[in-house]
Amino acid sequence: FCEKALELIRELQRMGDGQLPAFNEDGIRQVLEEMKALYEQNQSDVNEAKTEGKSELIPTIKFRHSCLLRNQRCSAAYLYDRLLRIRALRWEYGSVLPTTIRFHMCAEETEWFNQYKKSLATYMRSLGGEEGLDITQDMKPPKSLYIEVRCLKDHGEFEIDDGTVILLKKNSQHFLPRWKCEQLIRQGILEHVIS
Repeated sequence: FCEKALELIRELQRMGDGQLPAFNEDGIRQVLEEMKALYEQNQSDVNEAKTEGKSELIPTIKFRHSCLLRNQRCSAAYLYDRLLRIRALRWEYGSVLPTTIRFHMCAEETEWFNQYKKSLATYMRSLGGEEGLDITQDMKPPKSLYIEVRCLKDHGEFEIDDGTVILLKKNSQHFLPRWKCEQLIRQGILEHVIS
């Protein structure tokens, strides 16, 4: 009993923080089927114990009930940990997740991510006047306002606040405002050049 549920937890432990394993739909389904079977066995034993007075069934009923509760806790922990990881990925990568990460999410998790993204955007628009305040920028306090960055991929045109348009081509280096390019650094388009 409860081996499938424990395997779900072990699967998450094997992956490091910031990584999202593929959603184990088959594992969740097997846990739910086991829970349904345990519940049905308990129901028939409870009815038998009540009608026929078989008190020797009570320890078995309690054991199955404990297994049900353990499966429930493990399943909830698995799902909750995945949501925490997805929430952290929103802060790390921004509002657009890489395809490799989205591929590992189930439809419900994608829907939750989109709702979280909308809630966060609404909150950020409510801060700091008309334009709002992007609280996902400057996750670490900046040491300087401008940083030197190298472009890792062709990205195209990039406009900074003063209206200057910069062409981000592979292997080109630029001196840009930190807050403007931090998102591109997290997405892997730019890298911070440390001299």
